[in-house]
Amino acid sequence: MKALICEAFGPIDNLTIKDVPSPVPGPRQVLVEVKSASVNFPDALMVQGLYQIKPPVPFSPGAEVAGVIKAIGSEVKRIAVGDKVIAMLGHGGFAQECIAESQMVMPLPEGMDFDTGAALVLTYCTSLHGLKSCGALKAGETLVVLGAAGGVGVAAIEIGKIMGARVIAAASSEEKLALCRKLGADETINYSTENLKDRIMELTGGKGADVVYDPVGGPYTEPALRALGWRGRLLVVGFAAGEIPKIAINLTLLKERSIVGVYWGDSVKHDPMGHLANLKQLNEWFAAGKIKPVVSERFTLDQGKEAITYIANRKVLGKIVIVP
Repeated sequence: MKALICEAFGPIDNLTIKDVPSPVPGPRQVLVEVKSASVNFPDALMVQGLYQIKPPVPFSPGAEVAGVIKAIGSEVKRIAVGDKVIAMLGHGGFAQECIAESQMVMPLPEGMDFDTGAALVLTYCTSLHGLKSCGALKAGETLVVLGAAGGVGVAAIEIGKIMGARVIAAASSEEKLALCRKLGADETINYSTENLKDRIMELTGGKGADVVYDPVGGPYTEPALRALGWRGRLLVVGFAAGEIPKIAINLTLLKERSIVGVYWGDSVKHDPMGHLANLKQLNEWFAAGKIKPVVSERFTLDQGKEAITYIANRKVLGKIVIVP
C-alpha cells in the first residue's frame, strides 16, 4: 500500500510517498481502508517535531479518518469487516490503510459521507468540549471566535449558535469572514485591518466579551484577553499563528478573568463518558441539520505535502481532506 511517510522530523517538504507493507491489526485493533483523511494543524506541527507528541520515526501523519473495516483483531466484538467507520488515530491516517484501536472507532452516522466523517470528530469534539466543559458558555453570552474560518473555528461558530450565544467571528480576510457570516456569525472582525480589542468593545457596547475561543495565539491573544468583560473566560485551544503569547498575569486579576486550557485529546481519557455524550450530541445535531463540517478542498495522497503546507500557512477555509 502507499503512505505519506515522515522519515525524520523536519520541513514538511521532506515527506515522501512510499510503498509499505499493509499493517496487521493486533487483538484489539482494526484495519481500516481509508476513504478520506482529515488534515489538521497538529499534523503540520508533528512532522516538524514541534508537537507535544512525537511518534517514533518513520511514521505517517494523519489523526482522523473515515473508511471501511478491512480486518479485525481476535478480541474485537462490536465491529465487523465491511463496516463504515470514523476512526481517531493520533497518527497513521495519510495512507491507503491504517490501524486503529477498536475503542477509538465509531460507526459512520447514517447519511454522512466519508469526507464529512473524516472532518467531524477532532474539530467538533474540541469545540464542544471547549465551549461547554471548559468555557461554561451560557445562552445570551457573547462568544468571540478567533481563527473563525478554520476547522475548530467553524465548529465553534456553529456550536456557539446552537448553545444560544451571540457569536462574533474574527479572521484575517474578507473571504474568511464571508464564510463565517454564512455559518451564522452575528458580527465579524477582520483583525488584519481592524483593532481587535477596540472592535470587540465596540460590538459589545463597552461590556466586553464573555468567552474568547482562541486557536490562534500570537499577537491576537492579549488584545482579546483585554476585551473580556467581568469574569470572562479565555479558552486556549492552540497557536496557529506560530507564536505562544506571554501574558501579563495581572490581566486576569482585572475583572476576575480566567485563562482556561482546552486539551480535548487528554479529556477523553479523564472523562470517557463525557466524550461519548458529546459524540451522541454531535450525531443528533448532524442528523437535525444543525452542524455540517465545511470541507473546502480534497487532495490526493500524492498531494499530501501540499495539503499539510496549505494548513500550516493558514490558507484553509473550514477543513481539507486527503483522499487516498
